[in-house]
Amino acid sequence: MIFSNDKAIYIQIADRLCDEILADKYKDDDRIPSVREYAVLLEVNTNTAVKAYDELARANIIYNKRGLGYFVSPGAKEQILDERRRDFMDNKLPELFRQMKLLGIKKVEIRNLLDHFDV
Repeated sequence: MIFSNDKAIYIQIADRLCDEILADKYKDDDRIPSVREYAVLLEVNTNTAVKAYDELARANIIYNKRGLGYFVSPGAKEQILDERRRDFMDNKLPELFRQMKLLGIKKVEIRNLLDHFDV
């Protein structure tokens, strides 16, 4: 995984696991890789992966079964979708519109792109 400098690595790891849940790689009550397995897979320190898992557990995206590992919480996919949609609508979209205005990009140009990408 290639990490960016705009967010803490453990947050990027948590985001990746959320992406995998959204992509149905892991469904409700599915076991996810152990902290160590995920750390090795992503080539990060185990403590960094622990922070990511702790963050997701605090958000009720995953839960721990002592001795068995971590599992996807029921309803996690819907929770992630709700949070990401809210973030998109409240933060990313207004910034996009601000940039469009600064750059002189017209609505019709965006409509043409949306039609091209079938969005």
